[in-house]
Amino acid sequence: MTKVIGVRFRTAGKIYYFSPGKFPIEKGNQVIVETARGVEFGDVVMGPKEVPDEEIMQPLKAVIRIATEEDKKTEEKNRKKEKEAFQICLEKIHKHGLEMKLIDAEYTFDNNKVLFYFTADGRIDFRELVKDLAAVFRTRIELRQIGVRDETKIRGGIGICGRELCCHTYLSEFAPVSIKMAKEQNLSLNPTKISGVCGRLMCCLTNEEETYEDLNSKLPAMGDTVTTPEGLKGEVQSLSVLRQLAKVIVTLDNDEKEIREYRADELKFRPRRKKNDMKLSKEELKQLAALEKGEGASKLDDN
Repeated sequence: MTKVIGVRFRTAGKIYYFSPGKFPIEKGNQVIVETARGVEFGDVVMGPKEVPDEEIMQPLKAVIRIATEEDKKTEEKNRKKEKEAFQICLEKIHKHGLEMKLIDAEYTFDNNKVLFYFTADGRIDFRELVKDLAAVFRTRIELRQIGVRDETKIRGGIGICGRELCCHTYLSEFAPVSIKMAKEQNLSLNPTKISGVCGRLMCCLTNEEETYEDLNSKLPAMGDTVTTPEGLKGEVQSLSVLRQLAKVIVTLDNDEKEIREYRADELKFRPRRKKNDMKLSKEELKQLAALEKGEGASKLDDN
């Protein structure tokens, strides 16, 4: 077991482990640490705790110091400089006629490097742009191409739920999201309903997936033939997953049909197919084709 602290460098960013060394560090402190990018200013979001050695990526670096008032002022200056760097980079991109969208500019704490994040449809030859920027800033320049989900995470916004985006507030890493999650939760496959601000499948589809998998495993599938407590055969017309109820079209002795509602545990039926074997209707396949063309989420399995 090794004693570590968790440090985050941007809002809802990934948490990295560092050794607290001899410093009395607590959650909420700000620290100066050395990373692969250089010396950085970070927020301690996880106080000292023991973790298994196999969970640590070696070598584990120690905290250089707890941030001083001078360090905090330096960090504030860097944030102001980033706004200026962003505008300068925009002008240079326009000058070189590059088809790229600048998203953010970031200084390392020691000003040893300036990072520019951008999105683009394809590969961009930005060698001349880097030369121009290096001549202006007189430091190392790094241009990093990111995806639309990362762009949304950096910029933030309001989701269709009316709340701030999960990726910008607390979601430190993107979880794999599948269109079958929406199917499992009986959501409309309309791209406008299941796509986030980024145009990809909403990350929150994973929040209740495990619960729905468990509840659906106790229900018959739509269209399945079931046996009712009265011994009647019927076809499942609709389901209420959360209430664990099924509406069944039963055939009576006089060949008349009637819709009756039953609890799932009252019915006899074959276990539902596994989620990976779920069939999609023709209409659903058309909606998925729209998703693939970019009319909403652009991938069926968006990692």
